[in-house]
Amino acid sequence: MFLFSLMLTKRIFTYINPKLNLYRLYSLQARSYCILQSTNTDDDNLIHEREEIRQPIVTNYLIDNFHRQHNYLRISLTERCNLRCTYCMPEEGVPLSPESQLLRKEEILRLARLFVSQGVTKIRLTGGEPTVRPDIVELVQNLGQLKHVGLKSLAMTSNGIALKRKLPALVKGGLDTLNVSLDTLDPYLFEIMTRRKGFQRVIDAVDEAVNLGMPHVKINTVVMRGINDQEVLKFAAYTKDHPVAVRFIEYMPFDGNRWNRDKLVPYQELIQRIESVYGRMDKTSDGRNDTTKHYQIPGYQGKLGFITSMTDHFCGTCNRLRITANGNIKVCLFGNAEVSLRDTIREGKSDEELLEIIGAAVKKKKKQHAACVTFPLKLGLPLTARFNKRTVPLFLLPPNSINQQDVQFRYYSTKTNNDDKDELRLTHTDPNTGEARMVSVTDKSPTKREAKAIGRIILPQQAYDLLKSNQVHTLKGNVLTVAQIAGIQAAKTTSNLIPLCHPLLLGLIDVRLWMDDVKQSVECESTVQTSGKTGVEMEALTATSVALLTVYDMCKAASKDMIIEGIRVVEKTGGKSGPWKSSIKI
Repeated sequence: MFLFSLMLTKRIFTYINPKLNLYRLYSLQARSYCILQSTNTDDDNLIHEREEIRQPIVTNYLIDNFHRQHNYLRISLTERCNLRCTYCMPEEGVPLSPESQLLRKEEILRLARLFVSQGVTKIRLTGGEPTVRPDIVELVQNLGQLKHVGLKSLAMTSNGIALKRKLPALVKGGLDTLNVSLDTLDPYLFEIMTRRKGFQRVIDAVDEAVNLGMPHVKINTVVMRGINDQEVLKFAAYTKDHPVAVRFIEYMPFDGNRWNRDKLVPYQELIQRIESVYGRMDKTSDGRNDTTKHYQIPGYQGKLGFITSMTDHFCGTCNRLRITANGNIKVCLFGNAEVSLRDTIREGKSDEELLEIIGAAVKKKKKQHAACVTFPLKLGLPLTARFNKRTVPLFLLPPNSINQQDVQFRYYSTKTNNDDKDELRLTHTDPNTGEARMVSVTDKSPTKREAKAIGRIILPQQAYDLLKSNQVHTLKGNVLTVAQIAGIQAAKTTSNLIPLCHPLLLGLIDVRLWMDDVKQSVECESTVQTSGKTGVEMEALTATSVALLTVYDMCKAASKDMIIEGIRVVEKTGGKSGPWKSSIKI
């Protein structure tokens, strides 16, 4: 019997040693057996779990067929959001439900009371962005009253933009846990990722929460390779003087975020990066239903956490249920099945009838995420050359890109219309006098237009090796990220740099930079899109040029013998002349 218990224990411990690659086995039956057999009286978590197994903490309505007890309810208060984060939704937003289809305050409170009466001890308010709801303070105050009848924690997830001013009243009303979504500590990258300004307001909201003495203040950071994964070390440093928990979330697929699996950074890689700089972190205790693996850098006030939804899912201990803004109960974040509680309420049904519907939905919850593919996790190799495969849930969708907005329109073309292909002339010049002029495009029909420009900067061996060994960092910041931002900003101001190039509304600016060991260079490719009466070749060229100039500026202390070359348009679509692709190979 001892040997059997030992075998089970080795298999079910959440995480023992990263070098042994021992992970969680999601068998609650096996875990329950080991907990009940344990004689340990010093571990508070173990004692608590033992009591939960002997005496269920929720009613049967909230227990599924895999014996998971759901005592955590997430309520979405609105579909609206005041940001447009690139991984969450498209720039134009998403279709919103009519106001009449959303849950009213009284309906939210009725459902909250009902779930608490069945054993729910934690409620989290989400969105959209919950603070855009006009009655948010009143809602929190009413929900806070449920702490007198069994509710233990009232939490909120917010982007922080409109939060600071409301925080004192929210905390007074019973809010005790705050999760702030923040993916970068760089104000410029914040604007790129969220497509909005407001970085300082978010930081101020976090500081205000700490100053108000909230017991639990957390920052949620979605990590995406090539976008903000370099920010992980900055967030680690942030926890030195800030008593908050920064939690790194593996990039997950959602409708509208055009998910790309190459942007997923496995949590083990993040731990490796942090420990290579700060030394070995202390592993702190995790609760039974925790979605986060908690760590702490010795001597730091704050903590670091890793939410491993994709590479090491926690389905087996899931205790969460969700109610959407339009009143549907959703038993799994990745599942499509939803049942309307709103309609049941508005049909005048009793609480008992509501519980029957809730119980039936909970019983249909699956053991784990439905969709799985093989994902390679071995570090330090390209995706196509990695081993050590594990099965994780992924959704194969088109790659993501960074969208940008501007507020001006272009009224003149950068090329003339010419039906005679044999007749060549310069752009923006009068064919008779040779004087500079702008060509009217008033009579043209708007079309979708795209241009792609490339270029490279060749570095001497010493500078290239230094750039690579320093993980593309300098005292001025991350070279490739700063260059990317500079290229995007430059594309938006092309008309200020090129005299006859007029302001243009740009729908997308995608600047990508990478290191090429063969050419010993930093390569750049810029794609710009618009929907209008003239092309965007100049914007693409400007983005590439300024991005490469930024690399030069940030590396010139190492060597000034760098060569910028090959800047050219390689492809364009749209307009009367149609698609075009360069035949020149460099």
